[in-house]
Amino acid sequence: MSRLAIHRNPLPYATSLQRREPQSIELVVIHCTELPDLAEARVFGEKILYPDSRTGNSGHYYIERSGRIEEWVPPQRVAHHVRGYNSRSLGIELINLGRYPDWFDSRGQQMTEPYPQAQVDSLRGLLRELMRTLPALRWIAGHETLDSGQVAASDDPALRVYRKRDPGPLFPWPALLDDLPLRCLDGDALASFRTDEYCS
Repeated sequence: MSRLAIHRNPLPYATSLQRREPQSIELVVIHCTELPDLAEARVFGEKILYPDSRTGNSGHYYIERSGRIEEWVPPQRVAHHVRGYNSRSLGIELINLGRYPDWFDSRGQQMTEPYPQAQVDSLRGLLRELMRTLPALRWIAGHETLDSGQVAASDDPALRVYRKRDPGPLFPWPALLDDLPLRCLDGDALASFRTDEYCS
């Protein structure tokens, strides 16, 4: 089997992110960018949102529709990608439109772009590689499971919509997890796992 190609493209502030030991990583979180392409995701990822640390929000890995993988933050750094779970997790972002361009419009909450097979295959390969190198990794969850908060709809403040819906109803969970020894983080395990308050 050929070695998985991971293109390292660190964010400018990656070395300013908090360090951690690889054995502390127990959870991988699946996101979608809700943006058209990798270039726009990069613009968002490079924005400085936390002046004290001069860092922003991003995943660790980004997978394009073609299956190409980029690493923006190494696993031994804590990326800001999900409220409450950053210190013990990795974030993997799949390029996908999601609810783009108006994420909080109540009339546009449907996620209609499917995930190409090449993208899903690369995700599976990346997860296998991460399980090989991170001995404590055993949980997986979607962003929407971990952040179920709601906000006022952009078209009607009287309505509420979910902040995060990714990776959404079109993500092929059964096919992905069929032969991977990762457990879905939910229920009691989810309630006891939350560890920090970084925003994303």
